[in-house]
Amino acid sequence: MLWNRNRTLWPMIAAPIVWAVHFCLTYWLGASSCAHLGSATPARIGIAIVTAIALGLIVFLGWRAWLRWDYRSDQDYVHDGPTTEDRRNFLGHAGWLLAMVSAIGVIFVALPAVFIRSCI
Repeated sequence: MLWNRNRTLWPMIAAPIVWAVHFCLTYWLGASSCAHLGSATPARIGIAIVTAIALGLIVFLGWRAWLRWDYRSDQDYVHDGPTTEDRRNFLGHAGWLLAMVSAIGVIFVALPAVFIRSCI
């Protein structure tokens, strides 16, 4: 089965994938806007929109990973056993941490659009 909820890695790596797509779109928007239009304003607007969408997706994915981690029920950080519950908790914990790193990455990729006003 391709999508077994307790064994798949897709929820864990979804946030870094969003970060990578955001990275590519941001630099494509900046390069194409400056090369074809000669103005950074359309790129800055596009980067703001893409960043808001990416952060929204990452927050959603991080929340889903937090729920999958199920830390609130037993407050157990140790999940190194060979059980299905420990695997699910590990994948949720790793997905939550990757979502936080991805959100920081998205913010840092979008920062040049805040500070740079021209294409030169």
